[in-house]
Amino acid sequence: MNPAHIAILFGLGIIGGFQNVMAGGGSLLTLPMMIFMLDSMPQYASLPTGRLANGTNRVAILIQNIFAVAGFAKKGHSNIKLSLKLAVFTLPGAILGAHFAGQITNDLFKKILGLIVIAVVVLITQKKRLTKATTAKAHPVMAYLAMFAVGFYGGFIQAGVGFLLIAVLHGLMNLNLIKTNMHKVFIVFLYTIPALLVFVLRGDVIWRMGLVLASGNALGAWLGAHFAVKKGEKLIRIVLLLAMLAMAVKLIFFTKS
Repeated sequence: MNPAHIAILFGLGIIGGFQNVMAGGGSLLTLPMMIFMLDSMPQYASLPTGRLANGTNRVAILIQNIFAVAGFAKKGHSNIKLSLKLAVFTLPGAILGAHFAGQITNDLFKKILGLIVIAVVVLITQKKRLTKATTAKAHPVMAYLAMFAVGFYGGFIQAGVGFLLIAVLHGLMNLNLIKTNMHKVFIVFLYTIPALLVFVLRGDVIWRMGLVLASGNALGAWLGAHFAVKKGEKLIRIVLLLAMLAMAVKLIFFTKS
């Protein structure tokens, strides 16, 4: 990597980490942009860049959630017993999902990612409405069963998995949003370990890129946690949504095999 690539990755990590803290969905930015970057680099252009970006992104996800779990614990928000119980149900799905990610073609992976980005953009625009409602009765059995599907999706592509976890933890278990996010970061942390291992064993992780991205993610998450950004937040979100839509269109209609 040249200095320009390092700067871009680090900056991308800051934006992704900040987005994860402020709203969620940081991988919806970092994953497509890493694909575009790898496609532009001669040494990687002939390789399955979608798979490489998918695996490399897990390094940043793992490190970011280690800091997030520690941050919640430091503020007195921790329930390791329940978090672990929920996370265990995601592990088989995460391993299968990561394995499945290596079986599909590079072109198909990019198109799937593009469609997911569009779907999540629509979901984000409805987020306030979704998070205000809670079920009258918790359904923990359904929530545990849903964790397998969450794990599969997280192992497969990761991007936007936080919104699925909010639907399960907030909707099916009737947890408030603080507890939902507390459990969410632990669950993602735990299932990322075996998922990352699958990508590593397959040779789909570029460690230098992953660590640079992770350092940016950590800084972005720290900034998001320590600065209440109110003015201009609406404009920032609009710009991010438009950028995500543009990347989705490129992934779906202008990708190469």
